[in-house]
Amino acid sequence: MSILPRIDFSIRSKIRQLLPAQPCVLCGQMSHAGHWCPACHASLPYLKGPHCPVCALPNSLGDICGRCLQHPHAFDRTTAAFAYHFPVDRLIQAMKYADQLVLAHALGKQLAQCMAPESLPDCIIPMPLHPLKLRERGYNQALLLAQVVARAHALRLLPAAVRRIRDTPAQSSLHGHERENNMKDAFAGAMDLRGLRIALVDDVMTTGASLNALARAVREAGAASVEAWVVARTLPHRSAEATQF
Repeated sequence: MSILPRIDFSIRSKIRQLLPAQPCVLCGQMSHAGHWCPACHASLPYLKGPHCPVCALPNSLGDICGRCLQHPHAFDRTTAAFAYHFPVDRLIQAMKYADQLVLAHALGKQLAQCMAPESLPDCIIPMPLHPLKLRERGYNQALLLAQVVARAHALRLLPAAVRRIRDTPAQSSLHGHERENNMKDAFAGAMDLRGLRIALVDDVMTTGASLNALARAVREAGAASVEAWVVARTLPHRSAEATQF
C-alpha cells in the first residue's frame, strides 16, 4: 500500500500545529483544528443512515419516499451535510443573523466534503436574496457557502443566473402549504442554462419549498438536471434525535 496518503496527512497535521490555536466556537477549548475542536467536530449531527435521495429525509431502505413519488420536486436529489439540530442550528443562525461570516467557510467546507468528485455538476447557483433583503442583511449567506464549495471543486459559480423578483416573507414564519404559496413565482431566470447540470446551494432545507421554486426557474431556463446542496436538513423530531447516536 502506498505511503503517500499517510505522508500527506502527516504534513497537513504539522501545518495545523504551526498555526495559532484558537478557541473552539462551540466549547471554547483552544484548538489547532479550525473553528471547532476535534471533540466537537465528532459530535456534530451528521446526516447519516439511509434516506430518500430526493428530499434527504431518513427512511429504512434509502429509496425514494412516498411523498416524493406522489409530489415530485423540480430538483432530482438532495445532499445535506448535517441534520438541522444542535449545535449546527446555532452555527447557521449565527452565520445568518449575527454576522458570524467566518462560519460560512467552515460550514461550506463540510458541505463540499459531501460531494463525490466523479459526479459533480457543471455549475453552482446559490439561493438568491431579493435586493431589498440583501441591502438589509448586507450579504447572502448562500453565496458565501457556494463560493467555498465552488473553490473546493473548481466549479463554475453563477450567482446572477436567477433573480429573486418577489420580496417574500421569511419562510421560517410560515408552515406547510403557506411556504409553497409564499415562493410561487418568486424567481426568474436571467441567463440561458440549456443543457447544464446545476447544483443549488442553500443553508437549510425545511420543506424544500424555496429550493423547489428555484429549481423550477432553473428548469425553465433550460437546465438538464438540478440537485440541491444544503448544509443542514430539518428532520422530524424523532429522526433528528437519531442522528446523534
